[in-house]
Amino acid sequence: MYSVDNTRMSTPNDALAAHSPSLPPELATVRDFVRWGASAFVRRGLVFAHGTDNALDESFHLTLWALKLPPDLPAIYLEATLTQPERALVWKLLNERLNSRKPAAYIMGEIQFCGLPFTVDERVLIPRSPIGEMIGKHFHPWLTSSPTRILDLCAGSGCIGIACAYAFPEAEVDLAELDFGALQVAKSNILRHRAHPQVRAWESDLFAGLPSDARYELIVSNPPYVPTAEVDELAPEFRHEPRLALEAGADGMEIVVRLLAEAPHYLTDDGLLVCEIGGSQEEFLARFPDLPVSWPDFERGGDGVFVIGRRELVRWLQKR
Repeated sequence: MYSVDNTRMSTPNDALAAHSPSLPPELATVRDFVRWGASAFVRRGLVFAHGTDNALDESFHLTLWALKLPPDLPAIYLEATLTQPERALVWKLLNERLNSRKPAAYIMGEIQFCGLPFTVDERVLIPRSPIGEMIGKHFHPWLTSSPTRILDLCAGSGCIGIACAYAFPEAEVDLAELDFGALQVAKSNILRHRAHPQVRAWESDLFAGLPSDARYELIVSNPPYVPTAEVDELAPEFRHEPRLALEAGADGMEIVVRLLAEAPHYLTDDGLLVCEIGGSQEEFLARFPDLPVSWPDFERGGDGVFVIGRRELVRWLQKR
């Protein structure tokens, strides 16, 4: 419970502030705070895997977000001197990142994916899938025509499905998500992007909650794929994310096994399945050594995404 005195109720941010040093008077400009944050993040050993991959970018984005400045801010403005309230706000956010180990996207409450802003909180994974690069290329060369129906399976925040809706404006897009809290975030992003009725959200354990006659030319999924033994070994930043969206059995393939078995019923004859299994690619190859999948290369980094057509998947399933 919060403690109460005669003036106000304390908050969790007060606890963070109690562990933060006093704001040094030397920190005056935007550049000062970005530099200080980056150095402090490195000294504290923070992990960067939720939208940035280094301390400098993380500090830069947090500082500019606090000041409501754009990420493409002209360099001259980095020398601008902050007001006292602005200094206090930036200092608070940088120290929250330091002391809580909460990813910056959760502190800001949003993140960019495919150049689009998405609302996020600790009910959903932070969008960072390399599938975003595939969306930007309209899934070329695997898709030869624009799909009319798309499914984002294990949708979380809905970022993949909503980005697909922008890429294919004539397509109907369904978001399927088991967790009620995550589904509420997905619905908030549908509203944010004014994507209804093109995009609809379904509470669904994989395909179970979808109409039985639903068929899709494209199914895209970023399911849970982290082996149980590895979940508790993840860095503190990852432990802020929902365990349900990460953990997937002894070898991380618990959900993928179901997905592969059930997907043919929901794909059109020439339909395509795109699925991310991230760092569990080795476990995937050990479990399915003869599955005829393609592994896209990504110009902007990332791996662990496989692509397979319905026909190839059906033939493989029939041989098992």
